[in-house]
Amino acid sequence: MRIAVYGQYYKDNTEDIIEKMFAVFEGHTTEVIFEAKFYNAIKEKGLLKEEYATFSNHEELDRRFDMLISIGGDGTMLRSATYVRDKNIPVLGINAGRLGFLATVQQDEIETLLPLIFENKYKISPRTLLSLDYEGMEKEDGLDFALNEITVSRKDTTSMITVEVKLNGDYLNSYWADGLIISTPTGSTGYSLSCGGPLLIPEVNSLVITPIAPHNLNARPLVIPDDTELELKVSGREPQHLISLDSRILTVDTETSFFIKKTGFKINMVEFPDEKFIKTLRKKLLWGEDKRN
Repeated sequence: MRIAVYGQYYKDNTEDIIEKMFAVFEGHTTEVIFEAKFYNAIKEKGLLKEEYATFSNHEELDRRFDMLISIGGDGTMLRSATYVRDKNIPVLGINAGRLGFLATVQQDEIETLLPLIFENKYKISPRTLLSLDYEGMEKEDGLDFALNEITVSRKDTTSMITVEVKLNGDYLNSYWADGLIISTPTGSTGYSLSCGGPLLIPEVNSLVITPIAPHNLNARPLVIPDDTELELKVSGREPQHLISLDSRILTVDTETSFFIKKTGFKINMVEFPDEKFIKTLRKKLLWGEDKRN
């Protein structure tokens, strides 16, 4: 099996994760290739017994890879998507952070769950992505998509902005707010949730429009079909506003019409039989537990 390994940071628990991961690899025929910056970070700590090949961009991560293992939190999983793109490489997340909905393999489960990938005892959970386009957009190395959400927000001001929204060309509403979140089902457990948006099961063919601190109090989160094309236009006191694609931020002139729609490809997340999304919800949100005592 050919496995790519990616991480953004070296943390206190990285050493333990690497040791447990390689203890599993040693029992199987495995070719391991590291993301270059992460490799240099762990190599400096003397964690690796031998030299490994590296990749530094998405072009070096081709379809011959069987899986990408992401070591970190949900943010690291989102960055992993920028390497995988439309190559259908399954992504497995080992959680080195705290509250994580995407990186579902916990540190103490590595030795139990990781061997299952060599036995094909896992399933693929395809995840919808969103693309962004507008006139004059500079697409940084083709990074015009988001796995969690695309967010429009104010810049350099404490004043609200007005976000006009059309769905398939039909006018929906003008949101007077600090911003607006367009979320995928995957992103429904992220920023959208913290702003009062609903939770969506990953398999649902829907998107969520969630206002951020709306001034028109009758504005509520709205679930729409994921084949909807959205057109947004921002007006306000400042000449520019911000658009974020997951963690990547763009500065855009106000009164610019931009378009959001589902991409033509999905990201394949690895899911184990005993670590399903519903179990993750119960565990992370403490559902079913009586905390009154």
